[in-house]
Amino acid sequence: MPTPQSSPVSPVLPLLGRGLVAGGVAGLAAGLFSLLLAEPLMDRAIRAEEKRSVQHHEELFTRSAQHAGLVVSAVVAGLAVGILFAVAYALVHRRDPGSAPWPRALAFAGAAFLAVSLVPGLRYPANPPGVGDPGTVGDRQAMWLAAMAIGVLGMFLTWQVYVRLAGRPVPVRQIAAVLTTVAVLASLFLLPDNPDPVPVDAKLLWDFRVVSIASHALLWAVFAAVFGGLGLRAVREGAARGAAGGASAAGVPSRLGATPTTPPR
Repeated sequence: MPTPQSSPVSPVLPLLGRGLVAGGVAGLAAGLFSLLLAEPLMDRAIRAEEKRSVQHHEELFTRSAQHAGLVVSAVVAGLAVGILFAVAYALVHRRDPGSAPWPRALAFAGAAFLAVSLVPGLRYPANPPGVGDPGTVGDRQAMWLAAMAIGVLGMFLTWQVYVRLAGRPVPVRQIAAVLTTVAVLASLFLLPDNPDPVPVDAKLLWDFRVVSIASHALLWAVFAAVFGGLGLRAVREGAARGAAGGASAAGVPSRLGATPTTPPR
């Protein structure tokens, strides 16, 4: 009597699970990193802003609550990044999403860091709290989103140029990819400048921006390591299940609890 076969599981679901785990771990690592290194700089920037300000406003939340909120928000952001990363990964590698998980995770996360974090950060570096006119918040957010869109589209365009020139020699493909990247960076600096001055000590500003981009790099590095490691484990488990299934189909008894049948005499 034939046994009913279960419906195949969508390859996107395991990727979403891996993305959520990797995003949560990476967000926690980046949040703790920012708490240890960025928060002291933020406290210095807040004290400097209070000295410049004529009116002092009472904070809605204490600094301790803000510290906890920093870590929680980093974890939530990591989870969101994990979902988006898993969906994009499944779309790009839809033909064989389970193949070569480790190098693909490293390459994909590196490209995401360049497009989402480094490229917008080159045009609009992070500023400590208290910098900027509250009336220009909407404009600054729109400029940051535009820089991020240019980074993502530029990375996709560079990848397409390299793939579509697959029949050409490698130097031609590399030169075309470099020229595309240069064009993307040139279009990035066509965006308007930050409308607000930055009345902060130069060393404090530099340290804050270095720590900010370092936290992004840490997030993507941890994410790539966890996502790729989980992918390697899934590949090993799949190979083990395949070997066990092949052994049972061939009539080989399993190692646990199986007794060989006695042939009839």
